[in-house]
Amino acid sequence: MSVVEKKKNNLDKEEKIVTALNKKLNKKVNIQRKKRLWVSIEPKEIVDACSIAYDMGFEHLSTISVTDWIEKNNFEIAYHLWSYKEKMLLTIKARINRENPTISSVTSLWSKNAELCERECHEFYGVIFEGNVNLTPLMLEDWDGPPPFRKDFDWRKYVQQKYFDESNPREDNYFEVKK
Repeated sequence: MSVVEKKKNNLDKEEKIVTALNKKLNKKVNIQRKKRLWVSIEPKEIVDACSIAYDMGFEHLSTISVTDWIEKNNFEIAYHLWSYKEKMLLTIKARINRENPTISSVTSLWSKNAELCERECHEFYGVIFEGNVNLTPLMLEDWDGPPPFRKDFDWRKYVQQKYFDESNPREDNYFEVKK
């Protein structure tokens, strides 16, 4: 088989997967670039959409990421799913409100892997994954501040209030001391 024929076969396979996903998800699946697909869904559809993708061969949850769109008052939760068979990445995105950042857990599909990813998103952004029974901290065990990766978290102010020692002359240059 020639290189041109192989490329055509790969494109045909990609188009078949996109067509099948479009039909099953009832959403427009976009081709970001070769072997990279993404689709936006409603938050209430996350478990069903991930289940459909899982059944279609996207059996590996690579990670879950959060983007803080503070100016739009929402978080975009992105589920990055890999198909070993097709060597293709599918990203399923859903936007949730920052004031009540809640979405269903996908631990029913990817158990411990999903639990770990969801715990991290909960710890750093405050996202609540309904159905995940273990949202305990991973890295910030003694943290008592707000979720530190949110764009409205002022880490300078937090450090100043929590750790600044007015009596230490070495710290004079770091913060303006209010008297």
